[in-house]
Amino acid sequence: MPNPRIAVIISSTRQVRFADKPTQWLMSQAEGHPDLDFELLDLREQDLPFFDEAASNLWVESQDPRAVAWQQKLAGFDGFLFVVAEYNHSITGALKNALDQAYKEWNRKPMAALAYGSMGGARALEQLRLIAVELQMVPLRNAIHIGAADFFKVSPLGEDAPMSEIEGHLKGSLKATLEELTFWANLLKDAPKG
Repeated sequence: MPNPRIAVIISSTRQVRFADKPTQWLMSQAEGHPDLDFELLDLREQDLPFFDEAASNLWVESQDPRAVAWQQKLAGFDGFLFVVAEYNHSITGALKNALDQAYKEWNRKPMAALAYGSMGGARALEQLRLIAVELQMVPLRNAIHIGAADFFKVSPLGEDAPMSEIEGHLKGSLKATLEELTFWANLLKDAPKG
């Protein structure tokens, strides 16, 4: 049986974003995972309009072909690992819009996160978990947080050091998150969706 497919979704679309640095580290750690296959989905590269449908695609089929293409892309994944930037105690507008563009395609799939910011992206991740519940995803307890001194160590706002400088602080949470993601992705892989 093939491994569950996990989309790693970069939530920030700014040209000067920090997200690329932790995402590259995350992808290097996930490469060759024995139980999960990872694919990067960068919201900056998705042609998504602002949500302007009559209703969620749970109720009404989407009309914009860009939204439909996004839904079809998401449908092929068995779970999601979001790289979450914290903007004003919440998720980015780009991520909220991407979440709103689909409904059925998120259902009964696990969602994990690598969150970052001065407080480890904790407030943004809490917002994302609330949205995930409404979208009938399974938000995981474990997450990878880059915050406080670690964030300023690797961020351009601070020392801009390589991720290897804080890697030892992240390995435990990465291991726990991937173990939990593996469990839920396998458990829910064949669950009916929508």
